[in-house]
Formats: sequence, C-alpha cells, structure tokens
Amino acid sequence: MTDIIPLKDYLTEPAVTPQAGKVGLLAGAGRFPMVFAETARQCGLKVYGMGVMGMADENLADLCDYYQPFPLAKIGQSIRWFKRQKIENVVMAGKIEKTVLFQPQRFWRLMPDWRAIHMWLNYARENKKDDTLLLAVIREYARDNIHFASALDYCPELLVKHGFLSRRKPNSSQWKDICFGWEMAKELGRLDIGQTVVVYDTAVIAVEAIEGTDQAILRAGELCKRGGFTVVKVAKPQQDNRFDVPTIGVQTLRSMHEAGGRVLAIESGQTIIIDEPDVIELADKLGIAIVALNAEEVQLRVAC
Repeated sequence: MTDIIPLKDYLTEPAVTPQAGKVGLLAGAGRFPMVFAETARQCGLKVYGMGVMGMADENLADLCDYYQPFPLAKIGQSIRWFKRQKIENVVMAGKIEKTVLFQPQRFWRLMPDWRAIHMWLNYARENKKDDTLLLAVIREYARDNIHFASALDYCPELLVKHGFLSRRKPNSSQWKDICFGWEMAKELGRLDIGQTVVVYDTAVIAVEAIEGTDQAILRAGELCKRGGFTVVKVAKPQQDNRFDVPTIGVQTLRSMHEAGGRVLAIESGQTIIIDEPDVIELADKLGIAIVALNAEEVQLRVAC
C-alpha cells in the first residue's frame, strides 16, 4: 500500500463509476445528508451512512439502510467500517464544523487515531483551508481504494436552475449589490475562505469564514441595523463537487429574515437547493427575493 499519494491526482474529480446497488455516505451537519440518503434509496441504492458525532442529524440513521456514528478524528475507524461493508464509493455531504479545531486542548478533545494523524502530518500540514483538509480526507481514504464521488452524480436535480425563484425581484440598486457582491464572493472563494458575501449599497457588510453562511448573515444583521441587505453565495472558481458545494435551504431564509436580509443571489447550475418548494414558499411569505444567475449575466449587467 502506498503511503503518500501525489496531490496532483486529487485536484480534479476522477471518473468514478457508481458501485452497483450501494453507496457510502460520510455525513456532516445539515439536511443535505438526509436529502441525499432519501434520494439515493429512491434510486434503488442501499445507503451505508457514517455520521460525524455531534454534527450529523440523529434522524439520519432512519434514512440509511446501515448507519454508524463516528468521532470526527477517528478516520481509521470510518475507513475500516466502510471496508467491512465492501464500500468502494463514498459521497461526502453536510457541513463539517471546523470550529472544533480551534477549541482549547483540541488534541485531547478529539483524540485522533493513527490514520487521522497520518492524514494530518502528510496532507494537511501546509494550511487548514477547507480544500486542504477535505482533500486530505479523500487522499487518506484512497490509500484503501475507497473513492469519493460527488453527490451530484446521484442527484443532479438538486442543482438550482437559472432564473427567479421568488415572486419578488431585485430592484436596480439591489442588482448593483448583486454584481458587486458576485465579484467579492468569487475572490473569497478563490482564496478558499468562504462562499458568501453580504452587501449593502456596494459595501461589504460581512463575509463567510469558518462560521458558515447562517452565522455570517446574522452578523451582518448586527452590523447593518437598517436591514435590506443582499446575500450573494457562489461556487468557488476551483470548485470540487466532491465536497463543499454551495447549499441553501429553509434555514438560510430564516436567518436572512431574522437579520433583515431582502435578496438572496445564488449561482445557477452550481448551487444545491434543499427542499426547493419549501424554500420558494417561505421566500414569498417573507418577501425575500431569490435569483439564480451565472457569470455571463453578471457581466452583462455590469456592462449596462
């Protein structure tokens, strides 16, 4: 078994042939893992789920054919479980809360096993960016011939289509904020800091870092008491669809309503929308405008 696998082999998505009849699921926080499990089973697949303890929803166990919780830093434990189930392809879904890495006495809190230590020392020493850490997980699993596929290979219908999702549409000043925020969000993504920027009157109010989209939105509400701001969420220019695909859902709108946000702009064909009918219904109820657009449309609006 090769100890070190070159990073260049993992910077682009490999062609993964779905394993007949089954798929592994490595689940973090949020509804996305639950939606994926439901969709995969509707497609006739058996779902073998491993949920990160303290992050994955407890109800996920009911949606998987086989389920096992595991501590975040027990990489070896999760690999052995998938191997016992003869799982070759795994999907990563849900948010991994990186804040646990910055708690006091993190080593003793996490108690990493030897595979996690190997992963850390060989693949994640340079920095702790999201791409670095998640690619390190992929490389460690690959040492045991377990490969990660994109959830979108199994449920591409989750990607949002181009156009207006809500009845309400952005006004001219909000379109200006969308175009301004798009450029800022793309740069934020290029630097692998986050995917979301909150803008008001062409000023950046808040940016997403390790706290996640909802907390960034709520912080914007504290900083922009008058409300009316625009939230722009896009894919990274170097987006790897095996992990960290931009995702919105009902909770995104609830956070916006609480904080005073009025417009949500997302990237069409690159953003996952969870429970789309519920999202649209809530947006119309709360008077929030949602628009899915692409880079070409942004450039056209800037040119005009």
